[in-house]
Amino acid sequence: MSPLPNPTPNLPDVSPADLPGSPLAAAFAQPFMLGLFLPIQNGGWSPSTLPRGTDWHFAYNKALTLQAEALGLDLVFGLAQWNPKSGHGGDIRYREDSLDPFVTTAALASVTSRIMLISTIHVLYGPWHPLHLAKFGATLDSITGGRWGINVVTGNLESHARMFGNPQIEHDERYRMADEFVRFLKTYWHSDDNVDLRGAYWQSENAYVSPRPAFGRPVLVNATGSGAGIEFAARHSDLVFITSPAGAEIEAALDVLPAHCARIKAAAAAQGRTLRTLINPMVICRPTEREAWAYHDAIVAAQDRVAVDNFFASAQQRDSHAFRGHQRDQKAVGGNIQLIGSPEQIVDYIRRLKQAGCDGLQLTFYDFEPDLAYFGEAVLPLLKQAGLRL
Repeated sequence: MSPLPNPTPNLPDVSPADLPGSPLAAAFAQPFMLGLFLPIQNGGWSPSTLPRGTDWHFAYNKALTLQAEALGLDLVFGLAQWNPKSGHGGDIRYREDSLDPFVTTAALASVTSRIMLISTIHVLYGPWHPLHLAKFGATLDSITGGRWGINVVTGNLESHARMFGNPQIEHDERYRMADEFVRFLKTYWHSDDNVDLRGAYWQSENAYVSPRPAFGRPVLVNATGSGAGIEFAARHSDLVFITSPAGAEIEAALDVLPAHCARIKAAAAAQGRTLRTLINPMVICRPTEREAWAYHDAIVAAQDRVAVDNFFASAQQRDSHAFRGHQRDQKAVGGNIQLIGSPEQIVDYIRRLKQAGCDGLQLTFYDFEPDLAYFGEAVLPLLKQAGLRL
């Protein structure tokens, strides 16, 4: 057996979306995808003290996932973070506590039957080798029947990298490393024999991964707003988790999203690929617009100001490009964008987001369980009537 050439080869990719019967193909058949961004960290997405039931523990997130599956949502995932004691501080010690999203989605694999489970992983932190993740991912892919995927994260905050004893890696270099990491993954998943791989960052001899993925390979996701991240997505990702370059206010976001989405999809087309974009809204929905804004204003009035200030400062220290247009006060409510209004208004915003080039939403709420239930009761039927969900 001859070693594969150096650097690792760009083998023909088989995306699960290309294979009939795969969970990803079923999700892509929806006119507009819907996922849930699980609150596996304390405080969820809103550093506010307004009373709510949102809880970071597994039992709560398991119940949310089953609720999302029953409503017909397509996928769930959570964020990965490495915060110190006290998190972002304040009275609520915002995001001090969190579950690991890889372990969480693995645990959810045995209690779900249809919904896709995406594990967010910092692939450049610690002792990860691509072979580890290829084996673990293929195992979860087998357990779930092709419902598992990875949200590839490179790490954008120096203090997080230093927790692992390493200096921060320069932004574009991280994506070069991630590119090689994913090329290794794809080679393991697509190869029917032992493989030798020699790259600039990793090496592997006589490696083989079993079980074989159910539909070519697991789902690949990344979140980005930078040129290097978009090029990575164009080469590898099935789904791209985007933010609004203009901040969270919906009208400002709708002005800039068409060009942003078009740029991402053009980059994929140049690689002979198609991909889908997901954006994360904070949904604040009530029977009337007035009630929805009253809910919003109550969240803002109860904000933990120290936690909000620290969280915003942390965002400014990162070298990611995605949140550069976001403002301090928007962090009190959370969400990459904010959808506030009656069910009819929420559906109209979603229709306009689709027209702007977004292919789906990764939903967040302030009080997750009742707010998701109300979304299912009041918004989902209207989405189906509007032809946005099957």
